[in-house]
Amino acid sequence: MICAKCLEEIPAGEEMQLHGQTLCEDCFVIAVEPPKTCDVAAVHSAVTHRKMSGQSGTEGLTGLQKKIYEFVKEKGKVTRPEIAAHFELKDWEFERNFTVLRHCELLKGTKEGNTIYITIMN
Repeated sequence: MICAKCLEEIPAGEEMQLHGQTLCEDCFVIAVEPPKTCDVAAVHSAVTHRKMSGQSGTEGLTGLQKKIYEFVKEKGKVTRPEIAAHFELKDWEFERNFTVLRHCELLKGTKEGNTIYITIMN
């Protein structure tokens, strides 16, 4: 079976139904509870947890999240599609990882004209 959203193969018995669509687990979770980058409670929780764990900078992040952070740091400002293309990420994969980086107060979105850029948070 193929996921209606990401078009990936779904192992037998792991398909989920939502609004008449057959989805893989990842797409189902994102459809039901999409990542929220601007979530004050999540930011507070992430920052507090990182401080209590003694983490700073990119400590505690996944390898991909560290690479995204370094890519943005190197470029200065990058659009979401540029990051997604560079790392060959689907939109939902980018959103999930950017949300973590935003909650950890490492990256942010900045609008210039009609374009939203991802930049390092100071």
